[in-house]
Amino acid sequence: MKPHLVVNNDAVTRAPAPPAWLSPEAKKEWRRVMPILIERRILTTADLGSLESYCTSIGAMRDAQRILNEEGLVIEGKRHPAFGIMNAAQTTARLCAAELGLTPVSRSRPAIREDDDADTLLD
Repeated sequence: MKPHLVVNNDAVTRAPAPPAWLSPEAKKEWRRVMPILIERRILTTADLGSLESYCTSIGAMRDAQRILNEEGLVIEGKRHPAFGIMNAAQTTARLCAAELGLTPVSRSRPAIREDDDADTLLD
């Protein structure tokens, strides 16, 4: 039986607007994933900071990739600085995505429920 994500009773049920300070690319990602997270009922207001970090990282990654597409991977014989920015943003986005349940692996992990009785594991 495939494990499922635990529904949170304090879950966000209406999509808040993306923060004004997010880049246009980050706002696009916010609007893309927010309905998914609301439908799964796993995102709480306490998690919005993680979502902001995820969206910021996705935005930075896409912006850096756009620069690399236009300017190339190498400048004056050295790796383009946008390459390092893109790699760092990808790493952060991957970590945040896992925290938010946005990766296949994170969704397949068994969930820990608050109502689980630890004593039943030993029975």
